[in-house]
Amino acid sequence: MSYKSILVNLDIDGPIKPVVKASAELARRSGARLIGFCAADAYLPVTGPEGATLAADVWQQMREDDERRFKELRKEFEALVAGTVETEWRDALERPTYALVQASRMADLVVTQAVDGAAARDTPRRSDPGSAVLQTGRPVLVVGTDTEHRLGRKILVAWKDTREARRAVCDAIPLLKAADDVVVATVASQIDHWARESLTDVCAFLVRHGVTARSETVESARESDSLLHLADLHDADLVVSGAFGHSRLREWVFGGMTRSLLDEIRLHRFMSS
Repeated sequence: MSYKSILVNLDIDGPIKPVVKASAELARRSGARLIGFCAADAYLPVTGPEGATLAADVWQQMREDDERRFKELRKEFEALVAGTVETEWRDALERPTYALVQASRMADLVVTQAVDGAAARDTPRRSDPGSAVLQTGRPVLVVGTDTEHRLGRKILVAWKDTREARRAVCDAIPLLKAADDVVVATVASQIDHWARESLTDVCAFLVRHGVTARSETVESARESDSLLHLADLHDADLVVSGAFGHSRLREWVFGGMTRSLLDEIRLHRFMSS
């Protein structure tokens, strides 16, 4: 089991080096094709009838500017990768989140950033990472700001016996197999027999896939804070977790742990839904 195709989502206005660096490293380790992807949509200025022609001209100019920027980003992407992995480039004049969800069909894994954490929203210039996690149907690696350490050297798996967490563990197996240290942890206000049993079972499952993992339990009513403290305690550079959320009034309402992880921008986060 390995990743054969990785799609890295680039913000048209943001720095791309951290996310390209992380995704290129992962592609090299996996022998995967790396697809650089960027989308942006020109917004039509709101004017009265007398300004309609001017607004259309402005809109057209914005689209042409975006197309020029796509070309610049492609050159930067290819220079950063520098022939170390097989690459492909895709861009789209479309709402970034919608375009990313559609493009995810090309990849085993989507890599993106979340500079604004869970507060991010879909805009004409930037995709919403929460929507990417919950809508693509692919595992999503949300790259953190700490890119000095090797990605996935020490991994903390946030384990809860749910469909989303089970999916995340399976999706992350290539990363878990390559890690130096893996801790599978259950953090809950009460750790009962069933929680311990499921933790034992998932560690045994990982062993059969060649992953040596240690288990740990933490009883705490502050589950999100305790998980992040545990990540610091184990010097984890990547947290693997299921992602929980639902749409309400055209916005995503995240579960508490999912929101906290999206907001923890220094860490790399691997999330499946």
